[in-house]
Amino acid sequence: MLIRIVKLTLKKENIASFEQIFEETKNFIRNFEGCLHLELYQDREHSNIFFTYSHWEKEENLDAYRKSEFFRNVWGKTKLLFDDKPEAWSVNRIKSVE
Repeated sequence: MLIRIVKLTLKKENIASFEQIFEETKNFIRNFEGCLHLELYQDREHSNIFFTYSHWEKEENLDAYRKSEFFRNVWGKTKLLFDDKPEAWSVNRIKSVE
């Protein structure tokens, strides 16, 4: 399993637009082949910073999603809302503490 964390810094005036895009697309992303989990977080101190947190079955699934027409369309709309370059990390879970 691959965990993907993406940091998105938005222009403050675009927060509502971003939240609407996420709301409209989250189910499609969650149902994309290999997507096991998807969550959206908002920074507590900087309301214009968001993080997506997703689990993917395999790296190939994430790559297929990122190459899809759906992603290109959504990313095209989303990147217009940014105030800073997005950052992304693909990580492996080392240990889970229950």
